[in-house]
Amino acid sequence: MPTVLLLSRQPLTARPLQQWLDHPQDAVLITTPKAVDGAEEVLAASFPRHRLVDDYHGWATEELAEAAARAYGVSLVASTSESDVLRAARLRARLGLPGQDVASAIAYRDKVVMKECAQAAGVRVPAFAAVDSPQDLLDFVDTNGLPVVVKPRAGAGAEGVAFLREPADITDFFARERGSAVPYLPGQWMVESLAHGDFHHVDGIMQDGRVVHSWPARYTGGLAERVRENLHTGSILLAPDEATTHTLQRMTADVIAALPPAPHPLAFHLEAWVGPDGIPVLCEIASRAGGSLIGDQYIRAFGVHLAREGLRAQCGLPLTLTTQPAAPSRSVGHVLLPPATVSSSPRPTHARSPTRS
Repeated sequence: MPTVLLLSRQPLTARPLQQWLDHPQDAVLITTPKAVDGAEEVLAASFPRHRLVDDYHGWATEELAEAAARAYGVSLVASTSESDVLRAARLRARLGLPGQDVASAIAYRDKVVMKECAQAAGVRVPAFAAVDSPQDLLDFVDTNGLPVVVKPRAGAGAEGVAFLREPADITDFFARERGSAVPYLPGQWMVESLAHGDFHHVDGIMQDGRVVHSWPARYTGGLAERVRENLHTGSILLAPDEATTHTLQRMTADVIAALPPAPHPLAFHLEAWVGPDGIPVLCEIASRAGGSLIGDQYIRAFGVHLAREGLRAQCGLPLTLTTQPAAPSRSVGHVLLPPATVSSSPRPTHARSPTRS
């Protein structure tokens, strides 16, 4: 395995990078004390060339990572989280290394750039606009009406997503500026019309602007709304003979072809709506594996761990699956329940008395 600069803030106890890589000792791991808590022996044995940082997302960490990369003569840069995609690309540019470049990373992180690329290629997207000032949001609503969705351009998951259904919601959104984790500054926010239809995700591996393999699944309700309302989330893989399966796979191929490509294989996670007319509408795509239990679904259906595959490919290691499967090996779904206290449970309707001897 080449010498790799590896960026990861994921706990080693939950994401065993030492098991995913053939020779983890060849990696220069940038991580946090919290991520290695309880795995200090693993860190010392598997990643002797590590650097621990307290402010993982700070600019100083990027400088430290570059210095470590130069000190050990790394030939590749790899990351495991969406928040590191652009940082890893910047480091590749600084170090003159191959892999996903800055233009590609921006397109997969910035939802405005992403939708501009997709729309130019003929992919259907909701009406959208950058929100660099209050007037941008008000102008968009004047033109397109309510409801709308406001979200961080580089957000992940349901982070910072706001649903504005009536004028009072706009006022409330502006009032939340002081407490927002994402600053209300140019380049940070976008707005789009609320799309309608069944919400889906497509996950797989891509390389050089094409899909290596993928499969779609249907969410149980809109994800962001359910996270905000603390409801359960989940999804189920589509059957191979469903028309939506092929529709979403074709749309995924079109989106990936429209965005600036990455030469090495990467995991991806796409989300889209499919309305009554059967035409998919792009929500977003990320150049990393899907979160929650989506990865577990893919493992059970195709025997491939997408986060592991994506990391290994960034490290110059071969893929496990290199062709498109005709169908999942089984029907797989998942449900993720929010934390709760069980106050009561129904009694069995056919309980039997214990037998006495």
